[in-house]
Amino acid sequence: MWRKASAAALLALAVGYFYHGGPDLPEQILQYISLPIIHSSHHNLNSQNSLEQVISAAWESLITLPTRQWSKVAVGVNACVDVVVSGVGLLQALAVDPGTGLDHEVLHSKEDLKEAFIHYMGHGAAAERFFSNKEVFHRIARAAAEYPGAKLYVGGNAALIGQKLATYPDLMVLLCGPVGPKLHEMLDEQIVVPPGSLQDMDEFHLILEYKAGERWGSTHAPQANRFIFSHDVSNGEMSSLETFVASLEEFEPDLVILSGLHMMEGQGRELWEERLKEAVSAISDIPKDIPIHLELASMTDKDYMNTIMKEFMPIVSSIGLNEQELLFLSQASEGPHADLPAWKGTPDIGQVSDILLWILEQHGRSDPSSEADLTRIHFHTLAYHILATVDGYWGNQAAAVMAGARVASSQACGLRSVDVSKVELRAPLEFHGSYFEPREKLSLNPAEPVTVWRRGNVTFHLTPVLVCKEPLRTVGLGDAISAEGLVYSELKTQQPF
Repeated sequence: MWRKASAAALLALAVGYFYHGGPDLPEQILQYISLPIIHSSHHNLNSQNSLEQVISAAWESLITLPTRQWSKVAVGVNACVDVVVSGVGLLQALAVDPGTGLDHEVLHSKEDLKEAFIHYMGHGAAAERFFSNKEVFHRIARAAAEYPGAKLYVGGNAALIGQKLATYPDLMVLLCGPVGPKLHEMLDEQIVVPPGSLQDMDEFHLILEYKAGERWGSTHAPQANRFIFSHDVSNGEMSSLETFVASLEEFEPDLVILSGLHMMEGQGRELWEERLKEAVSAISDIPKDIPIHLELASMTDKDYMNTIMKEFMPIVSSIGLNEQELLFLSQASEGPHADLPAWKGTPDIGQVSDILLWILEQHGRSDPSSEADLTRIHFHTLAYHILATVDGYWGNQAAAVMAGARVASSQACGLRSVDVSKVELRAPLEFHGSYFEPREKLSLNPAEPVTVWRRGNVTFHLTPVLVCKEPLRTVGLGDAISAEGLVYSELKTQQPF
């Protein structure tokens, strides 16, 4: 049976290559294909399912680890325990009636929670908010933990990235963050937690999930996603940051991954202004030959995002973000397409490309004379991913962007590998590399599912995602995507950042 499955996958790969790429098939494919099989499968060539098979088979063939791999990775600084529950079910259990959606930068009550949840559910978008009232939050948290079907998971971007990295046995992982007893028990044994990161109490985050097509009152979810909120002071103040930086000298990592900046937004301007200055100072102490990846998350304060862009982005070498974060980043600084109130459906690839290029030009090292360190952006949205890199700094990016898409396709379905019967291609097969003139027309070849184009000295790698039709869990997908993309990336040069 496995021989038949392998033959079918290779056939789909070969046909996709021939149909979309050209008549000259690679030798390693030709040698496995016999003419009778081609004839017997001819009727399936144009089926939608064959595109998923071709892409999945191509991923397995083309995704390879880089020549030089990371040996030690330090990750910080947000960590918690996630309580995952049905959003509509929990709000109904809290005796909250459906109504009109309204976004809130900070949640103060159950009414605020309901309005913000409805707002994002109606857009099918992810969001994360701080809940200011400690007592009300703990009452909601108790109700969530007792709700039928509620599940506890490792949470926090840093902890989730650490968990993903720990699946690679040759990789040593250091995790700094507020690690309580329950979280410590749940972490992979391969993860090293310094004593300064351990605390007596866990930090809990409530994750309200909704399914594609789910309804509550007049609100209809166009796709599955989640709304996250917490009253998390330890992560909110990034209290583990200094412990994290102090641990690096002894651990000696060759890659640092930082997350959790979004948690400070709800603490108020006075706190975050001072804390960001301290964070920039602490991160600046990390040796320049160690690349730093910054993982962003949902934010609403334009001044806060602007400060991160101006002060923080130039001192990191790589960032990871999704479509909401990318558009808000542009809106906060009046960048390209800042007049868009929100994405309509799948984000336009040309518009995304414009914003990515602008970030690298304004806050990165696309200009060789720039003193900024930022040379890499890993963008992910439901239907496709893009890696944008300044030429000369990063290698193996085609494999890296495919690896991120592959893990999104499998993990959303709760599987270790892609099951083509449970996923579907939603990315366009033809698109433009820019929304502005000149608009280069590009296409996606399913048999070689990475489209590459250049704008100046920035190279873009795009791959589709095989979207899970019935996702089981959406939390942590962005973290897994970024982690996987970094594992498959390598520095092209030893040039200090």
